[in-house]
Amino acid sequence: MPMQKQPALRGVLLHNEPMARHTTWRVGGPARQFYQPLDADDLAMFLRQLPEAEPLFWVGLGSNLLVRDGGIHGTVIMTSGTLNGLAVGQDAVTVRAEAGVPCAKVARFSARHDLTGIEFFAGIPGTVGGALAMNAGAFGGETWPVVRAVETLDRNGVSHMRAPSDYQVSYRHVVGPANEWFIAAHFNLQKGDGAASMAQIKDLLEKRNRTQPTNQPSCGSVFRNPPGDHAARLIEASGLKGVCIGGACVSAKHANFIVNTGTATAADIEMLIARVAETVEREHGIKLVREAHIIGELQDAKVKHG
Repeated sequence: MPMQKQPALRGVLLHNEPMARHTTWRVGGPARQFYQPLDADDLAMFLRQLPEAEPLFWVGLGSNLLVRDGGIHGTVIMTSGTLNGLAVGQDAVTVRAEAGVPCAKVARFSARHDLTGIEFFAGIPGTVGGALAMNAGAFGGETWPVVRAVETLDRNGVSHMRAPSDYQVSYRHVVGPANEWFIAAHFNLQKGDGAASMAQIKDLLEKRNRTQPTNQPSCGSVFRNPPGDHAARLIEASGLKGVCIGGACVSAKHANFIVNTGTATAADIEMLIARVAETVEREHGIKLVREAHIIGELQDAKVKHG
């Protein structure tokens, strides 16, 4: 019996792709292998062809992510710009959004269809997949309370439909079935006044622009807010606003943001994150928990592991 030929992949496969091109901090060494699938079926096919031991990393808009200067010795799957399906369900109150759709786009789309309850998504600078993976939130709202169901793919390219009860969800933390990744979410919304929602979204974005350094490369919030307090307040009270290491600086506009002033390396950012955490713990006795994910290989042995 002749060997069955593997179906041809239809996405974009790159090697040694600089991750600085794909993260909002604009830093990061090369990914050994980088794949941007054409759609969910193409992604499933790609997963089936990967060696079982191959390290796998999923990236959306590249916010909330620091890739070290030594790069990633594995495969990066990029969902942004590709898993971009967005539609209202037959019940007229559910919105299905694929993992690569920017959260802000989901908020505006829902408002245009007179659906409310997800306006806060306008303040999340990432994609649906990332929001699901970390229970992202903004302006007092969080992702999982509006999730009705999620679609996932496992390491063998098999798709699953899962309920929120399949996951342990807490503040900026989600634990679910091992070796499954989100490819879509079904959001449970309410019929309402779309014009009022659009006005609310506009107000939220104006507030964000006033209070956050949206014109400089950052990852969004670096640390989680500790119970009953704000990371930004603690960082500012520690005298850290404006402090820099190399091209990485604690934002003068919002202390829980670290910005790349143009010349930062990932090592600069990681060392500044460590300095902020150490200083806040020394000054206030509070151990800040990092919200930003750090992946990849160190290039400089002086950097401490975060």
